[in-house]
Amino acid sequence: MDRSDRVEQLQKLNAMLLKDLPQYAAEAQAFPLEETAQRRLLRSLMNLRPPLPLQKDFLALQDALLSRERDEKGIVSALSLPCTAADPRLCLWRGDITRLAADAIVNAANSALLGCFIPCHGCIDNAIHSAAGLQLRDACHRLMQAQGREEPVGGAKITPGYNLPARFVLHTVGPVVTGAVGARHRAQLASCYRSCLTLAAQQGLESVAFCCISTGEFHFPAPEAAQIAVTAVKEFLQDQTSVRKVIFNVYKKTDDDLYRSLLGPDRAPES
Repeated sequence: MDRSDRVEQLQKLNAMLLKDLPQYAAEAQAFPLEETAQRRLLRSLMNLRPPLPLQKDFLALQDALLSRERDEKGIVSALSLPCTAADPRLCLWRGDITRLAADAIVNAANSALLGCFIPCHGCIDNAIHSAAGLQLRDACHRLMQAQGREEPVGGAKITPGYNLPARFVLHTVGPVVTGAVGARHRAQLASCYRSCLTLAAQQGLESVAFCCISTGEFHFPAPEAAQIAVTAVKEFLQDQTSVRKVIFNVYKKTDDDLYRSLLGPDRAPES
């Protein structure tokens, strides 16, 4: 697909979304008619759109775009990632979690469980929903309607991955830290990891990739969060489970260093 075709595709998608979001029509007119700007507009409108019925023609265009972008970014197989020397079930990988072809990736969600509504926000919730497509917000909305209340901290829900390489997304709400970290924060964060792994095992999943839960917008100190994460995962894996590989996914070098100090070096490749 050449550049002009891509711009036309983006314009069509934006026009469809603006029918549901007419209040943003004037702002949308300010975006230049070139690929980067129209793509940013699309992500913004996708982020802003509340759960509404999804039209088949929109989904066909959206899925074609997102699947092409997924392939262009490059899919990383979870099974191909090297494990640590100390434990063949544990792995550390630094990169974009939306590229991982795992049985499930973990999303650090908020209590509404509907994704981030701030246009093009840098949180992982926004990144995962934007790469998966609007079906993910719709699926989360159905879960929340059935539940009838906000998602509690430390629990987990599962949805399909839609346009992600991952088959499923595990959604968990971590603790928000506004002052000193307390025992309740620590217990809730550990519960996030246990709940996700328990749900994965109930579904018979074998590979799960965790983001750094609560260490971004929720301000849990990263060093202690990493220690809790590794401890909770190791304790879970002591029992019989379908889960054979757990990936600690990090994006920043500081987090990579933290987890490396806890997990040790990767296993040397076989000769």
